Amino acid sequence: MEVQPVEIDAKSLTFSEKLSQNLKKFWNHPAGPRTIFFWAPAFKWCLVIAGLSDFQRPSANISIYQTLALLATGLIWSRYSMVIIPKNYSLFAVNLFISLAQSYHLYRAMKFQFFTDHI
Repeated sequence: MEVQPVEIDAKSLTFSEKLSQNLKKFWNHPAGPRTIFFWAPAFKWCLVIAGLSDFQRPSANISIYQTLALLATGLIWSRYSMVIIPKNYSLFAVNLFISLAQSYHLYRAMKFQFFTDHI
């Protein structure tokens, strides 16, 4: 005897049942929390926070080489996140923010080192 799957009407589900279904979808997603595709971008937000805190840092203390390295990393991984399967939008977002923050720091550092008279 073959067991037939029971179809559940989505309108008759309670909030907790719908939430449970959505959490299961999230948990089992190819880029969900059981994979590196979830955790790498989650921890990479620390680089964004560090970049935002550097807005208070004097321009003289910003390393152009480090800024260029982080900018290149952000740009490369932004592109990569859009060509892999499954597309990883959280990886794209974090690398976009890293690139934006580092672009501004590069501007500040170059302006200070090349266009400011510092004695």
